[in-house]
Amino acid sequence: MLHRGHLMNALEARRDEFIAFERALCDDVSEASARLRSLGERASAEVIEAAGAPASRVTFPSDELDARRGVVVPFEQCWRSHEEARSWALGVLKDRVTFAADGSQIFPGREFSMPVGAVQVASFENKHTAEGMYTKDAHLEVITPGELLRTERQYESPEQIVSLKRFELEAQTICRFLERKSGWRERGERMPLAFLDGTLLISSARQHTQTRFFEDYAKALVALVRLSGETQVPVVGYIDQSYAPDLRDLLEALDKSLRQTIVYDAQMLRAHTGGEVPLLAQWGDRTIFWHCQRTNLAESFYDESGQPLVGFVYMQATGDGAPARLDIPVWVQGAGLLEEVLDAVRAECVVGNGYPYAIETADEAAVMSGRDREQFLHVMQEFAESNSFAFRVSRKAVSKGRRR
Repeated sequence: MLHRGHLMNALEARRDEFIAFERALCDDVSEASARLRSLGERASAEVIEAAGAPASRVTFPSDELDARRGVVVPFEQCWRSHEEARSWALGVLKDRVTFAADGSQIFPGREFSMPVGAVQVASFENKHTAEGMYTKDAHLEVITPGELLRTERQYESPEQIVSLKRFELEAQTICRFLERKSGWRERGERMPLAFLDGTLLISSARQHTQTRFFEDYAKALVALVRLSGETQVPVVGYIDQSYAPDLRDLLEALDKSLRQTIVYDAQMLRAHTGGEVPLLAQWGDRTIFWHCQRTNLAESFYDESGQPLVGFVYMQATGDGAPARLDIPVWVQGAGLLEEVLDAVRAECVVGNGYPYAIETADEAAVMSGRDREQFLHVMQEFAESNSFAFRVSRKAVSKGRRR
């Protein structure tokens, strides 16, 4: 058990280090925020040329920088009550189909006598009709010892195999929705919207070595992004707490004399600098659209001309928290659908009290708890006994289950 007194003593012993770090970070965040704000004084072409993009593989601004003359697009709606906000949201969502898929997993533990895992993916499709029509669905797959052991040498761990399988199922579920909703314009429907709980980008942990896990994960993501463009059905990768440093990296590319810092984008967008309000000051405010590039992205995240397939905006989706990051395929902005997509995301956040309702509902349907894991083990044991093969759970695991 954790002893509170011991923890407090350990923290007090390192108190000066925490204070020094906090002061240095605040200075770095304030400087980065001020530099980001000053980009509004420059043309997008000038910024792109100065950063050396796209050849430098650094994020660069869209033409919204010129149109807005700043890096922030304020949200113009103003409400006096949550009822007014909800009324606006319901109008935005009326007869619009939104969709989300999310998953959970059971990893192969060392307490099992043979490795076995499971993934479950749930989806939520809301038609937002007067009749309240919606569809929930769930799909579970078992990952066998053969799958885990036969491919283990191609990945860093069996856990990566389970995680990849989970994501592939999530992506496939969303892809089926995109295919179903293709042709929505011709049918006279409102623009549909799909959510992925997470980023539409994956960066290799090793800049010069891309693992099989990275390659397969990227392949599934790129297939999803490309299908979104082919079907003209937008998909948004929603990241509630983003630690991405893309805007910081752009600032450093623009001024090589800058000291490298650990500041991430969401921090500088909510920082108070020189007495000014944060860049994203009010609920619903967003940044301009940025084209996302990184040195450790797979080449498949770029189109045939070398331009990035995915961009992003940051949006203030809560009253006082950090902004959410929304990864959005570049084609969405080019097709003139960005504002409609962002209003639909805002409306979902109003209904979900700060988080997209569609994702929240899919997550609730997908999650597998500790009790579900225990049930999984019991069913596995019954299955093994009825088919006369060995599957045991270690006594240590049984003991922990009784004590915790």
